[in-house]
Amino acid sequence: MPPGEGVEVADAGAGVVAPPSARTGWGTIFLAILLVAALAFPWVFRLPYHRDLVIRVFLYAMLAQAWNILAGYCGQISLGHAVFFGTGAYTSAVLQTTWGWNPWLGLLAGVPVAVALSQVIGYPCFRLRGHYFAIATIAIGEIVQTLAINWEFIGGARGLTLPFQKDSLLAFQFHTSKYPYYYVALVLLVLCLLVSWWIERTRLGYYFRAIREDPEAAQSVGIPVARYKLIAMAISAAFVSAGGSFYAQYVLYLDPDSVLPLSLSILICLLAVVGGVGTLWGPLVGAALLIPLSEFTRIQFGGTGRAVDLLIYGGLLTTVAVFQPAGLVGLLRR
Repeated sequence: MPPGEGVEVADAGAGVVAPPSARTGWGTIFLAILLVAALAFPWVFRLPYHRDLVIRVFLYAMLAQAWNILAGYCGQISLGHAVFFGTGAYTSAVLQTTWGWNPWLGLLAGVPVAVALSQVIGYPCFRLRGHYFAIATIAIGEIVQTLAINWEFIGGARGLTLPFQKDSLLAFQFHTSKYPYYYVALVLLVLCLLVSWWIERTRLGYYFRAIREDPEAAQSVGIPVARYKLIAMAISAAFVSAGGSFYAQYVLYLDPDSVLPLSLSILICLLAVVGGVGTLWGPLVGAALLIPLSEFTRIQFGGTGRAVDLLIYGGLLTTVAVFQPAGLVGLLRR
C-alpha cells in the first residue's frame, strides 16, 4: 500500500492508529460539540449557582491559560500574576467611579496599563533565573498589595464599590440574570485559547519553547531572549488584566485582599500545573476540575472548624502532582 494511504503502523506492538486527517476530523467534531455544550449550558442548568460556578471556571481557566503563555511556553514561573489582575480591576473601577468612564473603555484601558507594568517588572526580573525569578515575583506582588492597602485614592484597605446601574450590555451590569456574564466570560476564554493556539503554531511559539528548554542555546542561534520574554509577559498580562476588569464588574466590589493576594497567583499557577503546563488544554482541564472540586469540598466539609475541606483539596492536588507530573492532559494522552 503506498505511503500516506489507509492507516499508519505505529510500531510492532502498538497496532494501528488513524491517519492525521482522521484525527484532525475527530478533533474538530469534539471541539464543535464542546462549544455547543458551553453555549447551551446556562439554558439547561438554570439555577444561578450553576451559572456562577461555570463563570468562575471560565474566568480562572482564562487566567491560567494566560499564565501558561509565560510559564508553560516560555518557562518563566511567575507567582505574582495577581498584580496584573488587580491592575485591570482597579483601572476599570477607578476610571468608572472617579471620571465616569464606560466600564468597557475601562477594561480596554486596563490592558495597556498592565502591559506597561509587566515590562517595568520584567525588564529587571528577567535577569534572574529559575526560582530566583519566582521569588522576585512574589516580592513584587506583596509590595504592590501593600501599596494598594495604603493608597487612599483607590480606596485603600476599604476597597471600592462600583455604582449600580440598570441592566444593559453598555453598562456591563446584569442583575436580574447571569446569562450575559456567562457569555462574556466564555468569549474571553475562547479568545485566550485562540491566541495560545496561534502562538503554538507560529515562529513566536517556537522561540518561546526554545527559550524554555535552553536560554543560552536560544541566544547562541540568534534569538533575542530578553525581548521574547517581555513579549510573553505582555501577552500574559493583557489577558489577566482583562480578567480583573471582568471580575470588578461581576462582583461590583474590590479591595486589595480580593484582587491582589498571593493566594490568587498560586491558584492560577496550580490550575495550569495540575491540568498540564505548557499545553493548550491543560489550564482549562485544571480549572474544570479544581474549581468545582474546591467548591464541593467547601460545601460538604467546610464550616466544621477542622479544615477538612482544605485537607481533601490539598491531598488531591498532591496526588496529581506526585503521580502525574505532566498533569491531567498528560494522563489523557497516555
